[in-house]
Amino acid sequence: MQTLTIGPNDANQRLDRFLKKLMPEATSSLLYKSIRKKNITVNGKKTDEKAIVQLGDEVNIYFSDETIEKFKGKARERRKAQNFPEIIYEDDNIILMNKPAGVLSHNDGKAYVPNMVDKMVDYLIATGSYSPRTEQTFRPAICNRLDRNTSGIIIGAKTAGALRSINRGLQTHAVDKHYYALVKGEVTEAFTDESALVKDSAVNRVRVQSGGKYSKTVFRPVAVSAYTLLDVELVTGRTHQIRTVLKRHDHPIVGDHKYGDPSTNGYFAKHFNYRSQFLHNFKVVFHAIEGLEYLDGRTFEVPLPDVEGKILEALFHENL
Repeated sequence: MQTLTIGPNDANQRLDRFLKKLMPEATSSLLYKSIRKKNITVNGKKTDEKAIVQLGDEVNIYFSDETIEKFKGKARERRKAQNFPEIIYEDDNIILMNKPAGVLSHNDGKAYVPNMVDKMVDYLIATGSYSPRTEQTFRPAICNRLDRNTSGIIIGAKTAGALRSINRGLQTHAVDKHYYALVKGEVTEAFTDESALVKDSAVNRVRVQSGGKYSKTVFRPVAVSAYTLLDVELVTGRTHQIRTVLKRHDHPIVGDHKYGDPSTNGYFAKHFNYRSQFLHNFKVVFHAIEGLEYLDGRTFEVPLPDVEGKILEALFHENL
């Protein structure tokens, strides 16, 4: 039997969700049955799986210690961090990081691959901002996922409250996200695209199709020649949204091997030794977000990586 006291990062969530995070190997049916039979109680009383656990509540789990540890699963082996992420901004609630192209936002398989979430957690542990031993279920998380070959600003949440606030802010468009995209062809005027997007998970590709998820993207030309540098405002945040929409408009992103133009990619590989994807989240702007009001009006930017800057110098005789 174990008694767990609900801390600030575990409070204000449903009991069943807390238990599932705590013991991911336990089936939901087993947890529900245990709650109904009072093998799991809150403050010594029978409760409901939908009950919201509050700060200071005591959750009693009448399983053996061995069973609880088994349901928690194997603890991930700690890695010695080879390097920490580049920090753009940090306070008690959030951390903004500059993700390089080629690095995953988070691990997407059972085998460990270097990724921004784990780099962030390693950094927060090393600086004393996060201690896994004092948390029941919470782990710092990122709020905006960038594709592997997209670079730029990633927003991390250091507390559960900040995670909920930023996620609400993203859903209500209280966080503006701007990307630089270098595309094939001339785009001389700004335009807005509203599309319905459908993802084919089997091949990890997205297409425009009636009945899909609504997406909205605003495109503004910054520099124009045979190629165009766009300031792309991502209003919604669908998978592969910018890349899919630009392909639809016949302005594929330079270096995009999934939605791009092979001849364009070959040209940049030959003349610039460039085999990445020219898509960079260079700016985020915060508006009023409940719980993070002090960020209202704050703007954070990161420059383009060196190689993309050199490409712009060659194409437009300027480096942003």
